[in-house]
Amino acid sequence: MNTTAFGNVVPWRDGGQGPGLQFSGDGHAHVPGVEDPRSQWRTISPGFFAALGVPILTGRDFDARDGESTEPVVIVSESLAKRMFPNQDAVNRHTYWTDPVLQFLPGTDQEKARVIAPHRIIGVTADIDDEHVVPRPTLTVYSTFEEGPMFGGDLFIHTGKDPYALVAPVTHIIRELSADQPVEHPATLKDVRAEVLAPERLNSVVFGVFAALALAIAVVGVAGVLAFSVSARTREFGIRLALGSQPQQILKGVIAEGGAMALVGVLAGAALGFMLAHLVGRYFLDVKMPGILPVAVSAVVLLTVAIVASMLPAARAARVDVIQALRAE
Repeated sequence: MNTTAFGNVVPWRDGGQGPGLQFSGDGHAHVPGVEDPRSQWRTISPGFFAALGVPILTGRDFDARDGESTEPVVIVSESLAKRMFPNQDAVNRHTYWTDPVLQFLPGTDQEKARVIAPHRIIGVTADIDDEHVVPRPTLTVYSTFEEGPMFGGDLFIHTGKDPYALVAPVTHIIRELSADQPVEHPATLKDVRAEVLAPERLNSVVFGVFAALALAIAVVGVAGVLAFSVSARTREFGIRLALGSQPQQILKGVIAEGGAMALVGVLAGAALGFMLAHLVGRYFLDVKMPGILPVAVSAVVLLTVAIVASMLPAARAARVDVIQALRAE
């Protein structure tokens, strides 16, 4: 069974439409000098939530009567209902827009007055974060598309069949209704999400390759330094073995030297990285400090790799021939 609906925002593709509009609700007095909370405003038709597979938690969906009613109604997101009416049922309460920018909306004074008038809440739906790929709690108010504003729009179809098989017949129907109506970017939400994630995935691959190269260089560097050190200290190791030191002691000592070298590098890199991120964060607001977990995991990986890289030079030091070492210059 197919479900069809209209909406003015395609999740992720059309997200990022600003900070939203100021609003208020029953029992919330405006405090002078303090902005009211902000909410996204979405215009939809009945069946929108069913088309996206989003449940209505309490109340009901829009129907044909709501577009003709003199009482304006809305549906709100779960996070908005909890914020404005904590521990209460939001259905049949009222919310209204208080943002001064709404005075510049196109339309008659009567239409503007209807927009900013108190709207009765008829339903509460689960949050739809249509801006961020990783969902966050979101404040959203949904109005009927008869009320608007509907600057353009998108057709949403929920089907159990191949969705792309519907593109041609749906386009034909739209062309019959309006020959000049553009039909662009048909896609499933899964494909839209993949399209939005493509740059992030490319960045992850590129940075992953550079990280692997850096790790390989670190391994070669640690192994090379220790190999040179072992070669230069061959006579020392021979003397220590001749005086009774065990090969295991030599082995552990060289590995500990490699681990200490890596530990100093990790600490210095973490300190410099922290200062650099703090400096860059002053000029680029999107730059954020990494959490403790990824830093700790990275440090453990580097130390582990350094210890593994130290084993070959350490084993070579533990196998030094005492006679040849004492004869060495």
